Amino acid sequence: MEKLAKNAWPTGLAPDATMCGEGQRAAVMASYGIDVLTGDSELTEIVRFAAKLFNAPIALVSLVEQERQRFVAREGLEETETPRDVSFCAHTMLQAEPMIITDAPADPRFADNALVTGPMHLRFYAGVPLVSEEGAPLGALCVIDRVARPGGLSDLQIEGMQVLAAAVMRRLSARRSNLESLRQLQISEERFRLLADSMPDIAFTCTADGQFDYYNRRFYEYTGVEPGFHEGGVGTLVHESDRESAVRQWERAQEIGEPYQHEHRLRRADGEYRWMLVRALPLKDAGGNVVRWSGTITDIDDSRRLSDNRDLLARELSHRIKNIFAVVAGLVSIRARRHPEATAFAEDLIAAIRTLGRAHDFVRPIEGAKGDSLTGLLNELMAPYADEGVRVAIAGDDCAIGHRAATPLALVFHELATNSAKYGSLSAPEGRISIHVDCSEGSETTRIAWRESGGPETRAGNEGFGSRLVQMAIEGQLNGSMERRFEPAGLEVDLTIPTASIHA
Repeated sequence: MEKLAKNAWPTGLAPDATMCGEGQRAAVMASYGIDVLTGDSELTEIVRFAAKLFNAPIALVSLVEQERQRFVAREGLEETETPRDVSFCAHTMLQAEPMIITDAPADPRFADNALVTGPMHLRFYAGVPLVSEEGAPLGALCVIDRVARPGGLSDLQIEGMQVLAAAVMRRLSARRSNLESLRQLQISEERFRLLADSMPDIAFTCTADGQFDYYNRRFYEYTGVEPGFHEGGVGTLVHESDRESAVRQWERAQEIGEPYQHEHRLRRADGEYRWMLVRALPLKDAGGNVVRWSGTITDIDDSRRLSDNRDLLARELSHRIKNIFAVVAGLVSIRARRHPEATAFAEDLIAAIRTLGRAHDFVRPIEGAKGDSLTGLLNELMAPYADEGVRVAIAGDDCAIGHRAATPLALVFHELATNSAKYGSLSAPEGRISIHVDCSEGSETTRIAWRESGGPETRAGNEGFGSRLVQMAIEGQLNGSMERRFEPAGLEVDLTIPTASIHA
């Protein structure tokens, strides 16, 4: 069918000749849903008023089909339809102006009409065409009298009939528009259902108060329940160990109108429970009020089991690696007893090995680990020297560190702290160290300032293995740079590292 016009057909203009064919008219007529339009309350009020206004015993809204005319609203007449071949309105609808028959037996067109010669005894007829927005003739609004009216209608009365006919068309157009909206909604819903049923995930919708009212086909395939189950909700299918937290978070999401996300186990048709990721988004109106919820349920059981297995393996490897650190430190200690002259070197090496062990907790966090932040790593490494927080002050920003950055950072600060304990501020009772981190959000560069004070005067010396190790870690592994200054007050070290390397 052609696209609906946006404006009413102009009064006084004959119907569009291209829309007068029965095929075109039938398609337009069907768009009004006239099968259920008979007895419409608004149209009935119009014809009752028309009958009173013109003091006529009969008033009708007649829609003319190919074989009959149907009275969708009537006053003063029991019949709901008549054959088209006796229809006065079939003539009226094709005209540009109202059709007025003052004395039907005197009009050659209608003198032998069954409505004139039969029991209705029609003598006077006045009808106004009803034309659709695109110009298709539909029928007429008419008043009928069994007595001739030689004077016809006044101009004011004709104008009144045209106003009432326009009201009829507004009502018909409103119904047509509503039917079209419903049709488009049905199409949209069907498309949604086809899309939802093709999804590998479970899809659902809920009312504003969180009552489930739709699941896609995948839900019924997975759970084995019958359609209509949504009336009882999905809660009974959730594993009892997960049910309380799932319900609590769902109620919280409804209370604040924020997205919902939860992982829990859902019973499959064969009785097995599988882990699911449930997400739901609130749909809000212009005022911010939740009107509906829509969401998905994704099977994550395989990936979760794989992740659990990886975590189990990682924990086992982590424990084994830390045991290796302990064994190596023990071997160094045993060998050192046989070679007293290597005691100092052995102690340094053992301290470095223990530092790597502590750094390993940041490479792969396990139970009891301190976390994955730069501040956490610094606090852990400087704890032996902090003296209840008095001697070492760590300030500034905190940022996440990746597993690649943890080890070189640990080596750098272990070496700086060890040297300070031997030769710098930490070798003196009043010595202090401050570490300031600048890694503000969005910055591409992280800067770390190491400052020593209160210790012996520092002087530049020959670079040892430790200094070369620090240089290699900063430049080679972290793609950064280091500047050292031996000031009278104490050593100053500035580290500049790409933030991306810190996060790596």
